[in-house]
Amino acid sequence: MTHPGLLKLHRQAQEVTMEFRTLEVFYSVATLKSFARAADALYMTQPAVSQRIASLEAEVGGRLLERSVKGTSLTPKGEVLFMHADRLLRGRMEMMQAIADPHATSRLIRLGVAETIAQTWLPSFIGTVNTQYPSITFEIEVDVSTNLRTRLMRQEIDLAFLLGKVVEPGITSLDLCSYSLSFVASVALDLGKEPVSLKTLSQHPLICFPKTTIPYRKVLEMFQENSLKTPQIHCSSSVSTIIKMTLDNIGICVIAPILIMQELQEGRLRIVDTRVSLPKLDFTASFATAPGGKLISSLAQIAGKVAQQCA
Repeated sequence: MTHPGLLKLHRQAQEVTMEFRTLEVFYSVATLKSFARAADALYMTQPAVSQRIASLEAEVGGRLLERSVKGTSLTPKGEVLFMHADRLLRGRMEMMQAIADPHATSRLIRLGVAETIAQTWLPSFIGTVNTQYPSITFEIEVDVSTNLRTRLMRQEIDLAFLLGKVVEPGITSLDLCSYSLSFVASVALDLGKEPVSLKTLSQHPLICFPKTTIPYRKVLEMFQENSLKTPQIHCSSSVSTIIKMTLDNIGICVIAPILIMQELQEGRLRIVDTRVSLPKLDFTASFATAPGGKLISSLAQIAGKVAQQCA
């Protein structure tokens, strides 16, 4: 016969499970500042999210969230609950991760990756993770860093390998690697005497990453700061397209030499000797410092080690 005390503990455990789920919903709405985004992140309907919040507000006896045209914000009571919810959710996740077998950890990781990383050491990273966490599955999205940053803030991806740090509350950014940028041209393009001046470069079409990216903005600034006419600049988010256009002598591209090592060795492309100093591309692994983030943090650290090994 089951002891009454055990039945009571079992009932209490079931109640706590419900409370944790409700706290997760509240935490997600508060973090994302949106009922709709929280519903998407939690794979719930928006009415179900609203019902959870209403139930929680009834339980604590007061408003926790305020809706406005600017979004959803915490009330003073909500801020107090958020602090405790954060602590409870982290504690539960840390407990589960402490007793879990890493090799048995089964989880889908939504990974956003800048193309420069995708074309260099991403396969090595996936291979290393598969060795340490064989049950982890990746859903990989390759995009420009500005889009990855937005998706990370909306919790649409769990981890992002992107250009620059994400300086936002609740986001951690770990340094990964730095790559130099160079002007690169087809060996068939005659630029005259080198080093080539910025004025000479302005007389040729350029090929660069999209307008929202740091490389494009830096290149544009160079011409503007030197009072030079901005050259024709073709943009593409595809590294392979940029390389192909450069090989076809459509223009001079701005790219990290690590992406064209084969073309350089084969003598099809060359780095243009210029008087222009281009900035380095500094990449980070960025992720939300939310409950359950220990695994993501471990993956970010693995990425850092792999990036250094492949440098």
